[in-house]
Amino acid sequence: MNIGKVTLVGAGPGDPELLTIKALKAIQRATVLFVDDLVSDEIVAFASKQTRVVHVGKRGGCKSTPQAFIEKLMLMAASEGENVVRLKGGDPFIFGRGGEEVEHLRAAGMQVEVINGITAGLAAVTSLGVPLTHRQHAHGVVFVTGHAKPGDAGTDWRALAATARSARLTLVIYMGISGAERIQQELLSGLPAATPVAVIQNATLGTQRHITTTLGALADAIQAGAMASPSIIVVGDVIGGVAVAAAHPHVVRAA
Repeated sequence: MNIGKVTLVGAGPGDPELLTIKALKAIQRATVLFVDDLVSDEIVAFASKQTRVVHVGKRGGCKSTPQAFIEKLMLMAASEGENVVRLKGGDPFIFGRGGEEVEHLRAAGMQVEVINGITAGLAAVTSLGVPLTHRQHAHGVVFVTGHAKPGDAGTDWRALAATARSARLTLVIYMGISGAERIQQELLSGLPAATPVAVIQNATLGTQRHITTTLGALADAIQAGAMASPSIIVVGDVIGGVAVAAAHPHVVRAA
């Protein structure tokens, strides 16, 4: 029996030129491509014309394909000898549920490879000419989700705020738009209201836009700028004093 393989590929933040060479080769070799919503059409177009493309939506705030069903489809295709590529926005192992998929596939005896992609939290600030770490402003960075699974208490924002202030950390918040007001209020328990913040929507795409504001004004700024998902919220002194308005042509600013 010819058993195929599964490769989890990080498609990066959206700009097809940010794909790794290894990711591109994997996409081109695929016979079946399972594609998340946040993967751009330009990246899917790298697949062979003979490749079967299956769209399995995964986007915050929208109806999603059940995770168990996606895993079942991948197992079925690989068991039939297909070269399966699971194409995910950003990096499979950073809020991409890649860990769950690898565990499930390996438990079923399937060969799995993971190819990293540039995560949106890094690409978003880089597109503004801003670093995540800086010897004068940030000694480290924390990637954290603003969206907890049902029944999970989620991130302890108060504890994180205290740590971020004492250790001088940049906070990069994924999937935080819907809970921005609560996140703001809890972070204010340990961080000054004047802490600089940037919110970047559709990072690296032609539709990218962003706001720069302060933690004390965050929720109002998101509403005033009509910022929506998918967006990255970056909190920390690395944002302050940087002329981000000129760094990208699609800019919304909020004070």
